[in-house]
Amino acid sequence: VQLQASGGGLVQTGGSLGLSCVASGLTFRRYTGAWFRQAPGKEREFVAAIRWNGASTPYSNSVEGRFTISRDTTKNTVYLQMNSLKPEDTAVYYCAARTGQILSTIRDDRYYNYWGQGTLVTVSS
Repeated sequence: VQLQASGGGLVQTGGSLGLSCVASGLTFRRYTGAWFRQAPGKEREFVAAIRWNGASTPYSNSVEGRFTISRDTTKNTVYLQMNSLKPEDTAVYYCAARTGQILSTIRDDRYYNYWGQGTLVTVSS
């Protein structure tokens, strides 16, 4: 199984970026896909998830209303559209995939089976 994340880069405050996560060896029709991020000196945190059936779950409070997670099952890809970016969004963004249907654990990175390599997003002020 491989998850390949891409789309990171440098953007100014208020700008937008779109991240992609292409999976091989699994299908997002059966796996929940998610994005996490880790800022320098901080722990990894949940950003957003989209369940195997296509339903999204509540976003992290810090990105609610600005970020949108989606997927294209024909391309086996999960996306994260990030708008109105802020300097505090600067982080390495990781995509992840998991089995299991317990919603209460969907924000917990310990329950994710597979991880991509991360893509760096830098938001300049």
